[in-house]
Amino acid sequence: MERTQDEAARIADVTRPTDDFSAPERFETHPAGAATVRASRTSDAFSRPSANLSFEQELDFKVGNGLFKKLWVSAPASTLASDGLGPLYNARSCQRCHLKDGRGHPPEGPEDTAVSMFLRVSIPGGPEDEIAEIADYIATKPDPVYGTQLQDFGIAGHAGEYRLQIDYEEIEVELSDGEVVSLRKPTYTATDLGYGALHPDAMLSPRVAPQMIGLGLLEAIPAADILAQADPDDADGDGISGRANIVWSAEFDRPMLGRFGLKAGAPTVKEQSAGAFAGDMGLSSTLHPHGWGECTQAQTDCRAAPDGNTPDQGDVEVSAEALELVTFYAANLAVPARRDIDDPKVLRGKEVFYQAGCIACHTPKFVTHRMEGRPEHSFQLIWPYSDLLLHDMGEGLADNRPEARANGREWRTPPLWGIGLTRQVSGHTYFLHDGRARSLLEAVLWHGGEAQAARDRVVSMPKPDRDALIRFLESL
Repeated sequence: MERTQDEAARIADVTRPTDDFSAPERFETHPAGAATVRASRTSDAFSRPSANLSFEQELDFKVGNGLFKKLWVSAPASTLASDGLGPLYNARSCQRCHLKDGRGHPPEGPEDTAVSMFLRVSIPGGPEDEIAEIADYIATKPDPVYGTQLQDFGIAGHAGEYRLQIDYEEIEVELSDGEVVSLRKPTYTATDLGYGALHPDAMLSPRVAPQMIGLGLLEAIPAADILAQADPDDADGDGISGRANIVWSAEFDRPMLGRFGLKAGAPTVKEQSAGAFAGDMGLSSTLHPHGWGECTQAQTDCRAAPDGNTPDQGDVEVSAEALELVTFYAANLAVPARRDIDDPKVLRGKEVFYQAGCIACHTPKFVTHRMEGRPEHSFQLIWPYSDLLLHDMGEGLADNRPEARANGREWRTPPLWGIGLTRQVSGHTYFLHDGRARSLLEAVLWHGGEAQAARDRVVSMPKPDRDALIRFLESL
């Protein structure tokens, strides 16, 4: 539904960045609008349904939760609605990567499996791999043997594709007032390759499972509002040139704005969910109907293995109904309420966050669409602290692997809501796309490229201001 002129003016007023840090803003306690839930002190803080769901919707949420947690098994099995795992996979359930619906982590030592982290892979494409409808599309294609994602497990009789090896180098950064912070710089190696060598031009990108909250609200932000903040040529000269990732939608068979994934490579929650079923678990769905999942033509035994595609499930392993229920669950994981927003240190940290220029990418507020059939996401004032655009984050964070329009130095601005509850939910404080940062301060110090100036302001500011900045982030 189109906004009226009066509504547009009201929205512009309410989403305008504040310049008053003496007290919290109106509605700031509820970062997800009416969908916000009271903050829990348990590890289930990210696992609750949006507060404004109906009773019937809560039932759908709970069924979706059951499917999200379900352990899949290889085919054939007596449980026809639960078989079809693999033959190659990273995890047996969604929950194994998104534990408690929170953030994954890199493996901690040789005994820790990389179940919530994997390597994406692709090779440069040619003109035949371009998508004509998408300007500035960077053509890539799957590795001819390993596909688009490396799976470290295989069902009985099928070797996993690799073992993830991470080597860290410690780099010291000196801050104002003599404080020193050590950053760990990772090097990633795909070892113990199960199907021969990778292509010589293979590009690898590490990915840690992100937190799941607020996804339906991010999907409900009008595309025009996101695109209005894009400044690809830095026309305003502020050094920030956010770009939209435009991707091909398998669901709608047309180009769409990318919003989800670490490089904004998926346009909808449903496509992100279906992609995870296929890539992470080797499960087919209406959007990825092949029962062999990520097995390539070179992996002939893998493609010849039994699958779980059955007529009862619509000739796929994850039925259309099951995919819709998991999508509904993922779209309605609630954002917890803010904490301590009137604490003087939090208010000072918010002011520092604004003054340092962080809001140039981490846009505080949006108002969602008026949406027919989705009242829980409709016309809500939300505070995700993200513009959902791509930004050049510098060589230090570059993975040198393109994805649609995103180049090898660009990443989508991650939403910050709930970030202060990471330790409570996930039991750790590892941040960024690969979990290299062991604290929020380390995450800030890795910022480069367009964020270099803001990062440098954090380095040079007085320690009390830096501490206040972190305290503000912890309140989100």
